[in-house]
Amino acid sequence: MSLHHLTTTAAAHVLVQPVDAYTFTSGRLWSVVGALLGLAGAVIGGLALARSARRIGAGNGRRGAIVALGAGLACTVIGGLVVAAAEGGPGTGYGIVGGWVDLVVGLIAMILGGLALARSRRTA
Repeated sequence: MSLHHLTTTAAAHVLVQPVDAYTFTSGRLWSVVGALLGLAGAVIGGLALARSARRIGAGNGRRGAIVALGAGLACTVIGGLVVAAAEGGPGTGYGIVGGWVDLVVGLIAMILGGLALARSRRTA
């Protein structure tokens, strides 16, 4: 056997190793990063929406609404990229489930941020 054949066989063996449910792969890492961004955006968007209704805090919530829109957009883009790059379904380690969660959470954050921004413009 040649060295090339051995390295190719070893590389193929590494590539087809089954991924455990608890293995933290790069796809799963990006899904978690996106989810954290989206969750932060949704919380900030909710607070900005409440602030724009003058229920809590001072100000009209415009800054929080813009932050929520940005975080939601980043979450949605990351989720879309993870889903597009995934070469397998759930349990393969590509983070596809987290990518779909990112798409939903990012959309929620953008909706809350958009509502807060629209309300802050109306009350300003």
